Amino acid sequence: MNNSVLLENLRVIPHFPKKGIMFEDVTSLFRNAECMQIMCKEMVDYYRDKGITKVVGIESRGFMLSGVVGKEMNAGVVMCRKPNKLPGNVVKISYTKEYGTDTLEISEGSINENDVVLIHDDLLATGGTIKAAIDLVKMFKPKKIYVSFIIDLMIEGLNGKDGFDPDIDIFSILEIREEELKEQLKRQNLTLE
Repeated sequence: MNNSVLLENLRVIPHFPKKGIMFEDVTSLFRNAECMQIMCKEMVDYYRDKGITKVVGIESRGFMLSGVVGKEMNAGVVMCRKPNKLPGNVVKISYTKEYGTDTLEISEGSINENDVVLIHDDLLATGGTIKAAIDLVKMFKPKKIYVSFIIDLMIEGLNGKDGFDPDIDIFSILEIREEELKEQLKRQNLTLE
């Protein structure tokens, strides 16, 4: 169930990063102390009994909650970054996005076969980045993988959850459908164009 305080503080940026995209801006949630408390509590409550030992935050907005949740759950935090941002040896994966290719990296030795891993990112839309991150984490052979998002953008045509391994538990704090998007736009005096 979507939290009304979060929905009221979530901002839509029209035509960002390109024309036709209605960008769900989670930075408006990060800068609000009440929203941060709500998001952290919902994530920690959901994962408290899952035995999480590592929280993997995906660059860059995934870093924001991964550190806080890791602290609250007494788990380590692992950064999943774009190329050439991590020192030392890395394990990496390249993947295709809707407008090209990209690469994700995690430092060697960050995860082991005894770990129960929570991978966190800010938003699920098409699913390309998170699926690559899951494949990257699987290279470390952890016991179990969970996945979380602040927002699951459940808009027609995005199909972000398609193709996920059925054994991977997916949790989202907010599920944004067409009706929630229309309410956001109305609240901001914007229209779908």
